[in-house]
Amino acid sequence: MDEWEDHPDLQIVDKDYGLPYSKGLMAQSIMATGLPPERAYHVASEVERHVLESGRMSISLSRLREIAQQVLGEEEGESFTERYRRWRLLGQLEKPIIILIGGATGVGKSTLATQIAHRLGVTRLTSSDSVRQVMRAFFSPELMPAIHYSSFEAGKSVKPSVARGPDRDLVGYIDQVEKVSVGINAIIERSIKEGTRMVLEGAHIVPGLLDERHWRNAIVIQMVLIVEDEEHHKSHFYVRDQETKGVRSLEKYLANIEKIRRVQGFLVKCARESGVPVIDNQSIDDAISMGMDIVLDAVNRYQQDSDLKMQAK
Repeated sequence: MDEWEDHPDLQIVDKDYGLPYSKGLMAQSIMATGLPPERAYHVASEVERHVLESGRMSISLSRLREIAQQVLGEEEGESFTERYRRWRLLGQLEKPIIILIGGATGVGKSTLATQIAHRLGVTRLTSSDSVRQVMRAFFSPELMPAIHYSSFEAGKSVKPSVARGPDRDLVGYIDQVEKVSVGINAIIERSIKEGTRMVLEGAHIVPGLLDERHWRNAIVIQMVLIVEDEEHHKSHFYVRDQETKGVRSLEKYLANIEKIRRVQGFLVKCARESGVPVIDNQSIDDAISMGMDIVLDAVNRYQQDSDLKMQAK
């Protein structure tokens, strides 16, 4: 049998129910440790081999995960075993996880958000630009000019008498963030009320500028993605231009790179002041691994705090 094919007779049983073992689903859970897909599928195949060699054709989910943790340690090392253990805590959480990824234009926010959501099995993935687009349909440029520009061009909505020079760009950006944050806060609040996990990314997710009053009812995890090196940042726009076949204008982004970098500087400043981790996206694989570490560390801290509170009662 090919390494990537599922074994149809191997069943995962939970009380009276049984489901065929899926290497795809096992690999997805293993990818939560930060392993790339190919390595995760290899480990999933090794897990299946271990179970089949034991002579069993059915196994409980809890025992399967114990074997996965063991195999992961043998194949990849103890650090991945610990990450997998922390991932397993996700199923025990009483509160929903809300992951907020901020960052300037072109740093790879949507890619990071998509990959983290996939690894965690989160199906609700939203961008702040989608919120801004909806708001644009309801509010005319005359009524709310700031939301009708890109985040790095929002300075055009600011009157010269209000702000001059480079500060005008940041004044416009902050004004746009404050407007769009109304919608972002509403989305977060609804997700918390519904108990639904969510990943939200965008240039308008600025640490310290969101309404945190309802966050106590969720595990809200923030991070800011940047590209420290300017030339590497520019290369992201070249790649985007190729992938979209010119739909998203390369010239526009490169002409505004200074403004985009100024927005990034402001986001980093807000992140540092709020104690929010900053990830430098020099490698998307490394950024994904760091992002998953941030999420799993937060979950682990929450579980430890919950255990201490239970012991104190």
